[in-house]
Amino acid sequence: MSVEVERKFLCSADTLKTLEEIGVCVGQREFQDQYYDTPKFDLTLRDMWLRKRKGCWELKCPTSSVSVTEELSGEQSQAAALCTRYKEITKLPEIHLRVEEVIKDACEHVERKSDSSQEDESWLSKLNLVCFAEYTTVRRSFTLEEEGVQIDLDQADFGYHVGEIEVLIPEEGDVQSALEKITKAAQKLGLAGDQRVEGKMNVYLKRYHPDHYAILLSAHIL
Repeated sequence: MSVEVERKFLCSADTLKTLEEIGVCVGQREFQDQYYDTPKFDLTLRDMWLRKRKGCWELKCPTSSVSVTEELSGEQSQAAALCTRYKEITKLPEIHLRVEEVIKDACEHVERKSDSSQEDESWLSKLNLVCFAEYTTVRRSFTLEEEGVQIDLDQADFGYHVGEIEVLIPEEGDVQSALEKITKAAQKLGLAGDQRVEGKMNVYLKRYHPDHYAILLSAHIL
């Protein structure tokens, strides 16, 4: 299991020019995301994001950051505040188990099907999971000389553009090193500011599902 450490940014013309000068474009692709939750938002209220992308399932879960933040210096803590950290679970049996743990009431009568295939989606209805967000993204990806750093420029079909600096580490990997790599990349791109930039999901919910957005905001998830 890997942990995604990521900082989002707004890409200006100057930022793009710098990125094209210092980075290597490794391709462009288009993909559709579908996000699922119960009508009571059992998953997203726990900052868990279940999505289907290009026929494959992924569950993003928050990492425990208490022990990490205690070890960070002031500068590192500021860098950490600009980033998100999520475990990425891609094995369907484990996704089933994690989701079932959260939706305990719905799972009392659910037969566990840990051997379900990617094509078998009967578990969605059994767990009362419905699609609450669906959008398509065009993504251009770049790499820098700094090993392990990827920069994605996303253009969502609902009109939002955002950049992401991403480092993947093992579950017990070096978060401080990942934060340092992201900070260096941000400096090379000339990024400034100390405010988090909204991700695609934040903007999507705010525009199209304001009630869901307000609930997650009041719960300090967004």
